[in-house]
Amino acid sequence: MRVAENWKDYELIDCSAGEKLERWGDKIFIRPDPQVIWQTPKKNPLWRSADAKYLRSKTGGGRWEVYKKLPAAWTVDYKDLRFGVKTMGFKHTGIFPEQAVNWDTLTDMIKNAGRPVKVLNLFGYTGCATIACLKAGASVCHVDASKGMVQWAKENAKLSGVEDRNVRWIVDDCFKFVKREIRRGNTYDIIIMDPPSYGRGPNKEIWKLEDSIYDFCNTCTEIMHKDSLALFLNSYSTGLSAAVMQYVLASSIGKKWGGKVLSDEIGLRVSESGLVLPCGATAIWSKE
Repeated sequence: MRVAENWKDYELIDCSAGEKLERWGDKIFIRPDPQVIWQTPKKNPLWRSADAKYLRSKTGGGRWEVYKKLPAAWTVDYKDLRFGVKTMGFKHTGIFPEQAVNWDTLTDMIKNAGRPVKVLNLFGYTGCATIACLKAGASVCHVDASKGMVQWAKENAKLSGVEDRNVRWIVDDCFKFVKREIRRGNTYDIIIMDPPSYGRGPNKEIWKLEDSIYDFCNTCTEIMHKDSLALFLNSYSTGLSAAVMQYVLASSIGKKWGGKVLSDEIGLRVSESGLVLPCGATAIWSKE
């Protein structure tokens, strides 16, 4: 498993009985996680003094129960990156901290390329990967169907001091955008995909991961070229394991462009136990 070990402003303190105890800067949260099926004792006193807890509803969704006054938003740093954090609907905060392993890999890949690197970040969310790539010196096209998420990504770019770098911010359905890029003849050196398990585009286009991802990867081969460096595919769906994603990339992009595909779970170390909590998976096609 690839583990995000280099955080200072985030910590997974403990996890038990379907919940995670986390530190975001100096704020302590309790959030649900269905993978946490063990019933280990919740000995850490922070379980009883959290700033807020996300409570799931039996009918779907949920709400934040706030115990201490929280700012509307605050910032956390990862190395030389800075991101805005806030409590969102459906338990999120705007950052998936385990993705730091991919930000590091992208940074190294771009810095070691020895040439200008053009990145396409699809389903770009709040822009953490976009900002890591900009910091490393790449030009980036950031695409997300949510206008609010693209605005948040712009704010994160400003926080990290890269708002004036070579970046395009696009609000669009990712599949339709890629189709247009094919018609325009545009290609990319690195493609990042962080697709939701299920979602709707700005014009109510339906996206279901397991039904769409193979065709989408095949389509993306047409905006790559013989010297493209990599494609990163992330998944948080239990129906799309690391091995399945590896097969998808090998039989689509690998078939056309050669190279190799590696895949693994990504996770976070739990301070209380020293064990690692799996938090998703990434498959990476690379030319070398």
